[in-house]
Order: sequence, then structure tokens, then C-alpha cells
Amino acid sequence: MHPIYDIVGIGFGPSNLALAIALTEHNEQAETPVTAVFLERQEAFGWHRGMLLDDATMQVSFLKDLVTMRNPTSRFSFLCYLQDRGRLIDFVNHKNLFPLRVEFHDYFEWAAAQVDDLVAYNAEAVGVEAIADDLFEVTTATGDVYRARNLLFATGLRPTVPDGIALSDRVWHNSQFLHRIAELKDPERCVVVGAGQSAAEAVAYLHREFPNAEVCSVFSRYGYSPADDSSFANRIFDPEAVDHYYDAPDAVKQRLMGYHRNTNYSVVDIDLISQLYRTMYQEKVLGTERLKMLNMTRLVAVEESSTGARAVIQSQVTGEQEFLDTDLVLLATGYDEAAPILGSLDETCARDEEGRLVVGRDYRVKSSLRGGIYLQGGTEHSHGITSSLLSNVAVRSGEILASVLTNTPVPVLATA
Repeated sequence: MHPIYDIVGIGFGPSNLALAIALTEHNEQAETPVTAVFLERQEAFGWHRGMLLDDATMQVSFLKDLVTMRNPTSRFSFLCYLQDRGRLIDFVNHKNLFPLRVEFHDYFEWAAAQVDDLVAYNAEAVGVEAIADDLFEVTTATGDVYRARNLLFATGLRPTVPDGIALSDRVWHNSQFLHRIAELKDPERCVVVGAGQSAAEAVAYLHREFPNAEVCSVFSRYGYSPADDSSFANRIFDPEAVDHYYDAPDAVKQRLMGYHRNTNYSVVDIDLISQLYRTMYQEKVLGTERLKMLNMTRLVAVEESSTGARAVIQSQVTGEQEFLDTDLVLLATGYDEAAPILGSLDETCARDEEGRLVVGRDYRVKSSLRGGIYLQGGTEHSHGITSSLLSNVAVRSGEILASVLTNTPVPVLATA
């Protein structure tokens, strides 16, 4: 006998955490509560722990927390967190919209602890199936079974590794950075591949923490590109921009993504760009150059031995190759959206001409089943640039919950 939930959520990062909070606030006012459980393979809540550098700041305003854009009076807001931690006045005096990343992670943990009755940790979903037109069954790696009228996938991102490159003791993806940095003992050289914020932060960190090491930044551009966080451009992250993007023809969608990729992808905060350039110029003046920018190049291979690694760097201008003996190759090469584990459900789901899932404005996958299949992430093609970002998690969670309430006609009180 298994209880039937209204929602089984797969994954418990910030997106499903925001949904759990929206659900909790709804249940505090509703006569009939919405029942849910969220399955998370980690032992506890964690969000990009490998890149929580001590001086890295958020690139989104604290007001775009888990709740404020949906419910400004919520007790789960970042401001309530600051009050609880005894830092509200200090934060106000700081006059800064962008908290430290490690602080925002602590806020997430604080919020997650308040809804932990809805979460099963150490529970990795490995299979899903429809056992009725309006009933799903989810199986975990340990054999536990959960049943629900609606599935909510928030499976996050997976690290991108360049073709022909394999992760190893000397080759890391930046998602592993802080987890493995203690392995790096007095390096002579580190190579960082990538042109985005994470790459630039890693370059600055390695240069600061290992004062005897040469740090080489490898990227295909001529220079780091600054992130466009100007006021008008930032409107691409507004909730109503999702409506505009969703309703636009495919050709317009492609143009919008092209116009505004520089708000998020492969861009760096201008202050960090200035800091790195200032450091590089100062070293030229002083005659000891440890920070090197290998622009217009790409990593084509890594040759490893028992003593280290050799990075093969190719010029995109001349095609010539340079060989760099190095203690570390750090791949700050981004992430791809992880596909939901649909299993046999896939054949019930509609796809477009490019093989992408057809998703309604309410983030519900078009399916032949009555039961709801919802996506938090994996919808950039339909809903725009905020699909995998924090900017819209509060509003999106409210929209999904409203859809579940509208489309789940049978209260879940039974077992099956």
C-alpha cells in the first residue's frame, strides 16, 4: 500500500524548493492541503557547492529570492532570513543588491530546513511510469516507491566537458573546484578553460591562493565579454518576458536569445574583468608575469602522465599548437540542462520538429495522459532565458502550483 500524493517532485534544488514553499504557504490557508514529496539524491540540500568561493557574489538581486516576486510578505524571504541571522541592519548598511554566493546558499539551506518534512534525501529517482491515466509511480535507487497524480521534474544541470577531454585527477570540471582544491599542492602552473564568470572567478582565485603558480586563462574570444546587466536589458528576466517569449514565433525566439545571450552566457562582471586586467598589467610593470591570457585559443587535448598533465592549446588564428605542462586543467565550460528521466512516459509526450518536449505556458508537458508532467528547467526553447536561472523561480512555482490545483480534480485521500 502506497500513499498517493498530489505531487512527486524529482530533484530538490532552488526551483523545487521554491515550489515546496509555495505549497506550504498555500496549505496554511487552504481547507484541503496539497500533498507532496520531493526526492533528492543528495544527503542534504546543496546548490553548486563546488563554486561557493568566499568572495563570489550573486549575479541576481536578493529580491529575486525564493518568494518575494510571488509573495512579498512571505516569511521565507531573504530579508526574513537576514533578520533571523541577526544581520538585517548590517546588510542594509552594506547598500548592496547582490549578496555573497555563500550567504545566499545559507539562505537556501535555512529555507529548506523549514520544509524538510516534504523532502526525502538520499532518494535518487531511477524510474518513472504511468500505472493509470492519471497516476504515476516513481522508483528510487533503494527500491522505494512513490505514487502521485502529478510529476514535477527539476533535475538541474549537468557539467559540459569538451569533446575529446576526459575528467581525471588532473582535469576537473569547475563544479568540482572547491571539493578538490585541497588536492592541489604548490602548483607551478594551472590552466583554466572558459570565458564566463566561473572561469574568471577561478582564475582570480588560483592566482591569489597560489602565489608561486602561473595561471593561464584559455578562451576562444579576444577578451572577456562584460555581462549586460543594464536596466533595460534586465527586463528579459521579468516574469512578463516569459509571456512574450512563449507567444513569439520561433524566428523571434531565436533572435531574442541572440540579442540577449550577453546577459547570462559566457560573460563576466565588469569589476572582475577590470581586476584581472589590472593584475596582469601590474605584473608586466613589475617584470614577473604569472597571469597569462591565451585568447583566441582552444583546448584540443590533454596528455597525462604520472607526474602531471600537458594541455595542448591551439591558436584559432594560425592553427599552431602550444604545449603547456600543468598541474591542473580546470574546465569552466558550463552546463547543459539535464533531461528528465521520462522512461516509458516519453512515448506519451508531444515533441516538436526538433525533438524538444512541447510544454504549455504553465510548464506542463503536452501529454496524452490526464496526469500532469511538469518541468522546472529544460524549457529554454519555449519559455526563454530564465528557464535554468534563479530570476523567475518564485513566480514560476506559483504558476505551476496554480496549474496543479486547476488540473487535479480528485483530492488525494486514498491509497493504492
